[in-house]
Amino acid sequence: MAQELTARVKEIVPRADNVKSIRLEIGEKIDFKAGQFLSVTLADDPALKRYLSLSSSPTEQGYLEFTKKLTNSDFSKVLNQLKSGDSLKIEYPFGKFTLDDPGTEIAFLSGGIGITPIRSIAKYIVDKNLGTDMVLVYANRSLKDIIFKEDFEAMQKAYPKLKVTHVLYEPAVGFQSIPGLINAQLVKQEVGNYPRRKFYLCGPPQMVEAMKKILMEELNLAPENIITENFQGY
Repeated sequence: MAQELTARVKEIVPRADNVKSIRLEIGEKIDFKAGQFLSVTLADDPALKRYLSLSSSPTEQGYLEFTKKLTNSDFSKVLNQLKSGDSLKIEYPFGKFTLDDPGTEIAFLSGGIGITPIRSIAKYIVDKNLGTDMVLVYANRSLKDIIFKEDFEAMQKAYPKLKVTHVLYEPAVGFQSIPGLINAQLVKQEVGNYPRRKFYLCGPPQMVEAMKKILMEELNLAPENIITENFQGY
């Protein structure tokens, strides 16, 4: 059951170009499933309320973290002015974009800020050493847009059953990536045993729908093996 409370900003962490993580200090035990989301209300103003995925894992006790791409919206402008010690209202947890069976091979297809709940799930699996076989295919426009780049590099070193493939529309010299966009051929190439995997899709709604269409119509995957989260946190 969701709980509503006032939380204090513990730390603000820059992540990428115009992307920040807000870490909230929570007094009681933090209880949520990796991949879930929360509501955030700023300045006691109902108009300044958004639903945002948790980017932290339940294994990272002491704070809740959400990550937001900063735009020209009123919400982003107020959020960007937050500093350590400020308070805001939250309600959590919500959502079913979660790990059902650690024994299932999984694949993540993500773009941009949609990586936030995926980071939560992957971090949980790595920290718990669950043995889950994971492949992440992560699309961005350019190298500077990659969020949690260092986190996933560290996770790959610590957990051999995690493979990360970066797809960049504007490839960077000296950085290993595949140019272009995610398509059926790329999934076949990068996601081993793809017919047996459960796919988690998270990103802008148009991207999620395009990925779902590729998986179902071109790769003949069953709908029950596709879990989606249309990320609205812009």
